[in-house]
Amino acid sequence: MSESIEPLRDVEVVVIGAGQAGVAASEHLGRYGIDYVVLERDRIAERWRTERWDSLVANGPAWHDRFPGLEFDDVDPDGFAAKEQVAHYFEKYAAMINAPIRCGVDVTSVQRVDGGAGFRVETSDGSFTARYVVVATGPFQTPVFPPIVPRTDGITQIHSSSYYNPQQLAPGNVLVVGAGSSGVQIAEEINAAGREVYLSVGPHDRPPRSYRGRDFVWWLGVLGLWDAETPPQGAEHVTIAVSGANGGHTVDFRRLAEAGITLVGRTQAYRDGALTFGDDLATNIALGDENYLALLDAADAYVERNGLDLPPEPEARVIGPDPACVTDPLRELDLAEAGITTIIWATGFTQNYDWLKVDAFDESGRPIQRRGVSAEPGVYFLGLPWLSRRGSSFIWGVWHDAKYVADHIQTQRGYLAYSS
Repeated sequence: MSESIEPLRDVEVVVIGAGQAGVAASEHLGRYGIDYVVLERDRIAERWRTERWDSLVANGPAWHDRFPGLEFDDVDPDGFAAKEQVAHYFEKYAAMINAPIRCGVDVTSVQRVDGGAGFRVETSDGSFTARYVVVATGPFQTPVFPPIVPRTDGITQIHSSSYYNPQQLAPGNVLVVGAGSSGVQIAEEINAAGREVYLSVGPHDRPPRSYRGRDFVWWLGVLGLWDAETPPQGAEHVTIAVSGANGGHTVDFRRLAEAGITLVGRTQAYRDGALTFGDDLATNIALGDENYLALLDAADAYVERNGLDLPPEPEARVIGPDPACVTDPLRELDLAEAGITTIIWATGFTQNYDWLKVDAFDESGRPIQRRGVSAEPGVYFLGLPWLSRRGSSFIWGVWHDAKYVADHIQTQRGYLAYSS
C-alpha cells in the first residue's frame, strides 16, 4: 500500500473513505489506470473495528458477503465472519490491489475550484485538487438518538455503535430500542448474560436465516429481490431482523420472549420517569410474520417451477402462540420500578455532509443521485442504502455499484480527452 503520496498535489480522483465502498472504488479505478487517492481518517474498515459490538459477525455467509476477487481464507464459506475478520479481509484486499490509501487523513471540506474545473479537497494533511470526487463514507455516520429521554434524568443512554459487551453496562436492567439486526442481537446477548431485558419492536422484515437448505441471501438472489431498485412503498426505513450470531439463526420474537425478554411496542414518549409505548407490538410482529411467510411461499414456488431437489421444510411454517407480552402489551413502563439503568438506542444513523460544499443535496440534506452519480457533475456517492438496488449497502452490492461509478468516470474522461 502506497505511503509515498505527497500532500498538496493534483489527482484525477479523490475517494473519501476506506471502508468497503472505498476499497471497491479502488479496484475499479485502478483497473482503468486512473490516478487516484483514497483518504481515510482512521484505518481501513475502521467502523468494523471500533463501532460495533465485540461479538458481531457478518449477517451474510462468507461465500456471499465478499468481493468477487478474494475469498475469506479464515472463515468457512457457510460461516459468518467476525468483525475483525471482515476488517482484515478489506486490509488484505486493499493490499492485493495495491490501493493508494492514506490513513489518518481527515477530509474537512470539498468545494468546486473557483474559475476552474474540478474540486479542492482540504484535509488534515494538506490540500488536493481533483477532477472527480467519490464520497465513500457510507451510511453509518451520525448515530440517531431520538430526543425522548432527557440526558439529565440519570438513565445511561448509549447508541448501539457504542455498545461492546454486557460487562460495560452499569448494574441493572436494560431497554433496547430497535428490532433490526443490531437491536435483536444486542438484546439476545445481554439477556444471555443474565440481565433482564426489554426490547422495543417497530416495523421490520423477518426473513428466514435459511430455508430448504439455502441461506436467505441465496433466496433473495435467485428470486431477483436483491435487484429491486426501490423499497416497497412505506417500507423505506423498515429494518431487517436477521442474525448470523452463533452460527446463524432465524430471528423469532416469540422465542426471544420465551427466553425472558419482554417485548414492547415502539418507544413513543417519556414523562415523570416513565416511558410510553405504541399499541403496535402485535401488528409489527404479525407483519414480520407475513414477510417471513411470503418469502417461504416464493421459495416454494421457485423450487416447484425449476424442479429443484431441495427438501421440503414444513416445520419452518410453524409459528407458535403469541406470548403474554404481545397479547397484553405494556403501554407504560416506570424505568425506576423496572430497574432499568441503561437504554441502548439501536435506532440507526444519519449522514452528515456539512464538509461537502457542493450542490448535490435536497432540502433534507440527502444526496440527489442516480446509481451514485450525483446532481453535481463530478461528485459520486457509494455505499448508501438503495443506491441502485436493495443490495447496495451490502459488501457484494457496493462492489457492483463501484464498478458503475468507475465506468461513468471513465466515460467522462473519454469525452474530455476528445480533440477534433
